[in-house]
Order: sequence, then structure tokens, then C-alpha cells
Amino acid sequence: MATLSGNDEDNSKPSQHSADVREEPRDSTAETAGTLLPQDVLCDSCMDSPSKAVKSCLTCLVSYCEAHLRPHLENAKFQNHRLVDPLHDIDWQTCEVHQLPLERFCVTDGCCLCLDCERQEHKGHTTASVGEARIQIEAELQKKQKEISQSMSAAEKVSEKLQSNTDSIKSSVQEVCFIVEQQFTRLQTAVEEARKGAAKVLEGELRQALRQAEGIQAHLEQRKTELMKTLAQVNRLSRCKSDVDFLQEFPEWKKGAADVCLPAVYINHMDHLTSYVQVVTDATQELCDLILSTYREKLNMVRRSDTRRLTFDPETTHHFLRVMEDNRKLTNTSPWQHSYPDHPSRFEYWRQAMTSESLYQGRHYIEAELSGKGAHVGVTYRSIDRKGEESDCCITGNDFSWCVGRNSRGFFAWHAGIETHLDVSDIKRVGLYIDFHRGSVSFFDVTGPMRLLHKYTADFIEPLYVTAWLSKKDNVVALVDAT
Repeated sequence: MATLSGNDEDNSKPSQHSADVREEPRDSTAETAGTLLPQDVLCDSCMDSPSKAVKSCLTCLVSYCEAHLRPHLENAKFQNHRLVDPLHDIDWQTCEVHQLPLERFCVTDGCCLCLDCERQEHKGHTTASVGEARIQIEAELQKKQKEISQSMSAAEKVSEKLQSNTDSIKSSVQEVCFIVEQQFTRLQTAVEEARKGAAKVLEGELRQALRQAEGIQAHLEQRKTELMKTLAQVNRLSRCKSDVDFLQEFPEWKKGAADVCLPAVYINHMDHLTSYVQVVTDATQELCDLILSTYREKLNMVRRSDTRRLTFDPETTHHFLRVMEDNRKLTNTSPWQHSYPDHPSRFEYWRQAMTSESLYQGRHYIEAELSGKGAHVGVTYRSIDRKGEESDCCITGNDFSWCVGRNSRGFFAWHAGIETHLDVSDIKRVGLYIDFHRGSVSFFDVTGPMRLLHKYTADFIEPLYVTAWLSKKDNVVALVDAT
């Protein structure tokens, strides 16, 4: 490290110090206070009227005019003080090691230097004057400022577009909900009309049954009156004391006697009503099944027609994975590696790949075909670590990834390092349904008839990306169009 210019030998030679000081460049055109310029350094010792400084002392950290500089030139006590040309802000622009002004800038190390630092510790480095360095750095800052402004402007436009899209989506959903409510109101109206129709039929049946009962009742009353007359005649005949009178009147009474037999009274309404119940019950069941199946089928068709066509991002693909078929298929080719260029987004330890497209807002449905004991597929955040070897760098081991897959022990669902065994077999194709707004990820077996495998709920804070993990050779994950 460089030492100060003064030493013990110089201390015994004050005259020589004065001679050395005089060798420093001096301002031969000292000016009075009346001709001071804005860029001039003022003497710190002048109290009444300011004078232009001719030297700055790096030891005293003070600037002096020619008059106040005399002690430094003539008094031996100041022989070790370092005099330089006048400096602005002398107290913070001095090298702490060499007590020289920081006139240079080291581009290599990014720090300010004095001349001694430049010749010694920073020898061979790229340097420039502080003024030139500032101009260059200010130009870079202006460029960066312009880039930031452009990025902010672009972000604002994207934000405005996103807000516009969000408002449009809300408006569209409200319109659709209104139309759906109208249709269900129509359906409810039809059901109410059907109910009224069935009630009207039953009311007709009731009126008919009541009329029938009233007719039978009137007939019975008539028969009752006739029977009472017959009974009175029988009683009167029985009171005849003369046998001859009794025997003579009996044939006459018998000719006009009413029939005492009553008609059978039976209304078969229970069987008739039971048939109505059966008809209504069967029709209701058929309509409910038809309504549910029709809505489910139609909505599934709409849902599947809105599925996203995703592709795997080659810049994220592990060196052991091969991207095929328009970046829609991944194959583990271990131990053969592929000469992909280095990229910050590339997975280096876990044999994974992520899609280029994100799933954000709304609902999304994707299907994927899995092959091999080691093929996994799911969704995760873009912020997942691409370089680490820890388990949370895999889509099975962190709390912002959700996936399903097969290993040697069976078929499982994974989240936050917790595996859930799924009692299924022969799964070749899975469906992923993401409802971003409601915060759910559902996995379906769509190899045959669709059936739910597992469902997770979460509060999503980032867009989701479909990600595949192929742990073994010849494992395959392919994104396919929903059918």
C-alpha cells in the first residue's frame, strides 16, 4: 500500500518541504472577490469578503486563498500536509488511504479512485475520469429509465386491458346468468303448468267420483223410502186378525211389493288414483333424468370446446426429456441427454417440463395421456425452483403444486409432499379441471366414462402452469385434445 509523501527524514528538513510544496502546480492568476466565477472554490478562512482559493489541504480538509496559505508554505509544522489544486466538497472526495482526491473511476471494480490507487491496487483495470464515468453511467441510467418507463407503460396498458377483459367477463357472465335464470324460470313455469294440469285432472276425477257417490246416495234414499213403505204394508198385513183376510190380501200385496234387495255399492277409485300416482312418478323421473343428462352433456360439450391447447416450453425441458409432436409430447430418454442450451427456466435436477401457456382466471379443462410407472402431470406456479435438488422443487413436494401420477406402488395424487392413494387401475388418460376463481383443481379418469379421481381446494395467488414429471426411462406424458 502506498504511504504518505512525508516521512521522518523530511521532518528535519523544513526548507526542503517548502521547496517540495512550491513544486505543486499553483494558480498564478489569483483573482479578487470581485471577479469570482461560479466554478471557483472559495477560501474557508476568509471571514469578511470571500476570496478565491488557490490550494486545498487534504490533511486539514480546508481550502485556502494565497494569503491564508502562507502558514502551510512557511511553517515547518505543516510540512507533512498535502496541498492540491482547489477542490469542491473536499471533505468527502478524498481517498482514505492516500489522502488524494478521488479523480478516477474503476470500471472493472465499480469504485472511485485516486491516482495512487489507479497506479497501484487497480493497475491494469479499465478506468476513466469521474466526469467521463458519470456521463457514461448517466447515459446507461437514462437508457434504463427509458426501458423502465416503456415497461411501466406496457404494464399499464396490459393492466388496463386486463381490467377491461375482467369487466367484459363479468358483464358477459352476468348476461349468461340472466339468460340461464330465464330458461330455468321457463322450466319452472312448465313444471308448474304440468302440476296444475295434473291437479286439474285429479279435481275432475274427484268431481266425477262425488257425482257418482251422490247418484248412488240418491238411489239409496229412494230405495230406503220404498222399503219403508213395504215394511209398513207388511206390518199392516201382519195385524190382520182374520186368517181369511190375511190370505186374501197377501197375494195382492205381493204383486205390488217392492224388491228389498239393494244394489252393490262399490267405487273402484283407489286403483284408478294409484295409476295416476304411478304415471306422474314415472314421468317425473324420466324428465329429471332427461334434464340432468341433457344439461350435463351440453355443458360438458361447451366446456370441452373451450379447452386450452397447451404446449410444453422447450426452454424449461430437462436434458433427459425429449419434446415431440409440436411440443405436445414428452418422453424420458434416459440416459441419453439432449443438447439444449442453458437457460434460467430449465429444470436441471428434476426431470420436468412446464407449458408455455398459463392458466389464469376462469375455468380450464385439459387432458393428458400417461404412460409408464413414473409419469406424473399436474399444475404449479411459475416460481417453482428450476435448479434445486430438494423435494419441494418437484411438483409432488410443495404446497403450490397439485398433481397425479403412477409409481410402482399404484396411482396417487400429490400436494405439499402428501400422497393420497387412489383406488383405480388402468388409467391411461386423465382430465384436469381448474376453477381459478373458486380455487379448485380436480382430476378425472377419462380413459372411459368420466369419473372424479380427486379434488383439491386452494387460494391461488399466481397463474398456474401444467407441468409434467417423468421420473423413469420411457415415461411419456402427452397433452391431447379433449374428446
